[in-house]
Amino acid sequence: MSETSRSENGSIMKSFFRFIALLLSFGINGASAHADTGKPNILVIMVDDLGYGDLSCYGAPDLKTPHIDDFFAAGMRFDSFYANCPVCSPTRASFLTGLYPDNAGVPGVIRTPLDNRPTNWGDLRNDVITLPTHLKTAGYDTALIGKWHLGLEAPDRPQDVGFDFFHGFLGDMMDDYYGHRRFGQNYMRRMEEVIEPVGHATDLFTDWTLEYLKTRTEKNNPFFLFLAYNAPHTPIQPPQEWLNKVLDREKGIDKKRAALVALIEHLDQGVGRVIQGLKDEGLWEDTVVIFTSDNGGQGNVGARNLPLSGAKQDMWEGGIRVGTAVTWPGVIDASSRQADHVSLTMDIYPTLAEIAGLPVDQEIDGRSFLPVLKGEPFKEEPRTLFWVRLEGNMKYGGIPYHAVRTGDWKLLRNHPFEPYQLFNLANDPREQNPVPRERASKVYDELFNALMTHINQAGRHPWQRRNP
Repeated sequence: MSETSRSENGSIMKSFFRFIALLLSFGINGASAHADTGKPNILVIMVDDLGYGDLSCYGAPDLKTPHIDDFFAAGMRFDSFYANCPVCSPTRASFLTGLYPDNAGVPGVIRTPLDNRPTNWGDLRNDVITLPTHLKTAGYDTALIGKWHLGLEAPDRPQDVGFDFFHGFLGDMMDDYYGHRRFGQNYMRRMEEVIEPVGHATDLFTDWTLEYLKTRTEKNNPFFLFLAYNAPHTPIQPPQEWLNKVLDREKGIDKKRAALVALIEHLDQGVGRVIQGLKDEGLWEDTVVIFTSDNGGQGNVGARNLPLSGAKQDMWEGGIRVGTAVTWPGVIDASSRQADHVSLTMDIYPTLAEIAGLPVDQEIDGRSFLPVLKGEPFKEEPRTLFWVRLEGNMKYGGIPYHAVRTGDWKLLRNHPFEPYQLFNLANDPREQNPVPRERASKVYDELFNALMTHINQAGRHPWQRRNP
């Protein structure tokens, strides 16, 4: 059989599995579109590579993010929230499936094919019920505006996995925030239409979101909108007027840091416009909004992940812990803070499903944190948490590296060619002093064995992508 035939057969099978998943979701839940107009709207804002300490409400001394700060103050702030991976695609796969990245078929980054080199390290599973598909069974209209990064062709585009509407960028990173290209290819789309919008990507995604919100005033059913900004991912390219403002205000600031600060402050304005748009359209009081990042900030471009150690790509806390907040007027008490409750990106799926009144009967790794949001008594069963990333190049060699956590104990390595290190986060939150194995051999062995079991079981799910 030719490679083309294999690719076509694979595409047919993926479409078949997604069709079956959609039918199952209708059968399981017994709901149909427009069945319930009393459910809240849902907006999830996911930014890209925002450092844990790169908001002024998280202590950044040279950065002003008044709109995001106000949002965090208006809802519940989670200081121990984790991305499912220290890089982009795996975390997004976990958000959409409620699964660990390797269980979702995306242990690494999905990239634009380049010179037939092995750049893709994931292939989103097609036999699972995605979050937008699931929410549609409760009557939600579903939309994605912004960055996708989970596949460039059918059946792996947003509209193939449950989004009714897509307006954004199919690829991974943009080579230019104004040119909207990746390796010379245009991945800007409005559904299937290739488009040539003019402007900075952050402004475009904000404008398109405001346009979408205006259409909701004529609808009787709720919406689920996933707004995924590219910022502050590289290239660090703020509008010049925003950079000038930072340079004028922060005398002596490093120029690399100044550019990142300006890009984040420009992003903050976009988030503020979206929140104001919800209020202007009369949607704010009936909308659950989640703000989070797909991983920590990139260290070599000036990101601040303090007080944590490490950065994007690392299994240190700075690579995977992300500032997160949830607002829900009338339900969440303003300015409440959850410094100790630990959740991950994959937990958003079951939480939103529960908010929509939907059971989650399929296999899932995430756990709902809705009781925390509602301030209800909540005794969560202990669980062991896993992080995985698969990557190529000379540093990683196509071999996964991991972290695993139980309670305050965490075992990790930051690339496959170094030994695992054990830390107690309660005693050593900055992961500066690894605990020798001989001093905690029982904990070390338990974590390592749990990780081996997870790796063994996740190996059931293929991730290799065939390029056509």
